[in-house]
Amino acid sequence: MRFKHRLAYYLFGLTMGAFVVIFIFNKRGQDFCYLPNCRVLKDIRSKGWVVSKEAELRFAEKWVTHEDVKNSLQYGDVDFSRSKKPQPGGGKLYIIEGKTINNEPIEIEIVNFGDKAILKDIKKQ
Repeated sequence: MRFKHRLAYYLFGLTMGAFVVIFIFNKRGQDFCYLPNCRVLKDIRSKGWVVSKEAELRFAEKWVTHEDVKNSLQYGDVDFSRSKKPQPGGGKLYIIEGKTINNEPIEIEIVNFGDKAILKDIKKQ
């Protein structure tokens, strides 16, 4: 058998196997979360987060809501060049860029500890 035919059989089998694996894992509720951005956001979402007094003031201004923060923690981007700064008490500061419901860019500062995450501040960009 020629190399072209063997390569075609191999790629066909690899593609079929990938579809089967994806189908099985999607049925079990698994998601692909191996990239750094996804892992940080998933870790923060899995913990209970506490709102600081600075963030409460931002919510009182009515330009940002809790729903905006939840959406940013789901679909936002972590700015790793400005993040991972150690904080007092053993936490790390993460800067997350997201958007409000009105499509305005916001920047969320969250201190991530082992058992909780503290929403430190929310800024307009």
